[in-house]
Amino acid sequence: MKKLATLTTFSALMTLGAFQGATAATELQISTWAGPNHGVNTIVWPTWSRWLEEATDGRVTVNIIHDMGPPDAQMELIADGVADATWLFHGLMPGRFELTKLPEFPTFEAFSSEDASVAYWRTHQAFFTEQNEHRGVEVIGLGVHGPGTLFLEEPIERLADLPGNRVRIGGGVMADISEALGLTGVALPPGNTYEAASQGVIDGAMLTREGLKSFRLSEVLPNTVLIPGGFYRGSFSLVMNPDTLASLPAEDREALMSVSGERLSRLFGFMMDVVDERGMAFAEEMGNTFIELPQEEVERFMTLVEDLPEQWAETVAEKGVDGEAALAHFYAQLEAAGEAPGLTEADIVEEG
Repeated sequence: MKKLATLTTFSALMTLGAFQGATAATELQISTWAGPNHGVNTIVWPTWSRWLEEATDGRVTVNIIHDMGPPDAQMELIADGVADATWLFHGLMPGRFELTKLPEFPTFEAFSSEDASVAYWRTHQAFFTEQNEHRGVEVIGLGVHGPGTLFLEEPIERLADLPGNRVRIGGGVMADISEALGLTGVALPPGNTYEAASQGVIDGAMLTREGLKSFRLSEVLPNTVLIPGGFYRGSFSLVMNPDTLASLPAEDREALMSVSGERLSRLFGFMMDVVDERGMAFAEEMGNTFIELPQEEVERFMTLVEDLPEQWAETVAEKGVDGEAALAHFYAQLEAAGEAPGLTEADIVEEG
């Protein structure tokens, strides 16, 4: 009887342990860069965290960690398992990414970052996954930022005034645009732009309009040069460690993917639209100058950059990708995404 009781107790404990293991909470460690007030940190991660907790009934939660490494080291951090997930700007890793330039070319047409991010996700899934440019990490979302803008210390009247200006750039199509304009590109992470401008290291910067507020560009680069649709766009991905994803119980893994992919991509784009508007409004309050180039200058710029998509298509053809078809698919999906209901303020969580 004593032996039977012991076995019964042991069996009960094993059952309890198995139950606890099956329902144990998982806390994902999210490495993030840019300041704590950036929209990714105040909108994207908090909202995705809530979606994830709701989808898993609280079994999977998120812990956001700042300053684990510079922006160009984030992919390695995730691949090595130092953190579980992060966000990447492809242009900061030159030589690694080429396919990701697809949504970055100037179009001279207005469209939302939300629609562009959805179209980008769909195009990536249709054309790019087999090339595995994100090898070592799992892509759980993609994003496109708003109109890339030129911020300057001194105003200009025409594009011919630009050559010789030292301007902060990232990479990707932004670097090609900088070269076409005759700018002296200075490679810097976004967070270093304010200091470089205040110390006279640069005369301007290419960044998103949200940078007027989040990176305080309105204080040091008070002249904003506008062009229809932006000088360029920028490509991002949200990535996860594959082993972390595989280690989740099937139910939680499925739940995580249900709030990622196109839905997370839409969230990233929505965030960029919101913070761009806030950046412009903040710059207006600061008394910044907004320079709209005359039509002849816009046409000149169009001529300078018209060959970039074709050159890209030739490059990616070497990777086995039909670049022209991918571009056509992206623009078709861009139009289709605009016909679907978008996110609203009620759909998001905002902190900070």
